[in-house]
Amino acid sequence: MALSAGLGVRQWLIYRWWNERLTENPLISIVDDDDLFRTAIEKLVKSLGLEVRSFSSAESYLQSSWVKTTRCLIADIQMSNMSGLELQEHLSHLGFDIPIIFVTAYPDDAVRTKAMNAGAVCFLQKPIDLQGRRLADCLQDALSRTKRPSAGT
Repeated sequence: MALSAGLGVRQWLIYRWWNERLTENPLISIVDDDDLFRTAIEKLVKSLGLEVRSFSSAESYLQSSWVKTTRCLIADIQMSNMSGLELQEHLSHLGFDIPIIFVTAYPDDAVRTKAMNAGAVCFLQKPIDLQGRRLADCLQDALSRTKRPSAGT
């Protein structure tokens, strides 16, 4: 954004500072009903220098204000009430284009195909390597797909 777009120097500096923060420390949201797994993945993602918010259900994530600023979502496929695939579909209907990394303890080729065709970045099987190599690659891929939070329109 140029100064000629009507912003004063102070507003331009604030705008630039804010945009740098969005790209430097993106928000990763984790949705999984397994407390131990969610906590382990949260620690792993934090160790990569990323900001994390975690939720025990798709519903709690959707009701949060964090949906609007999530740059990548890590979600379990099988959860009580709303599944990961249903969450993906719901976010899409709301106008959010958030890259999703799905994790599951019960891999199924049909589910994998459906998730990937709907735009999932990765489909990982639990248990996840806590060294984080595969997850880190998936996060890098997801974050390269979006530069800013996608606000539903």
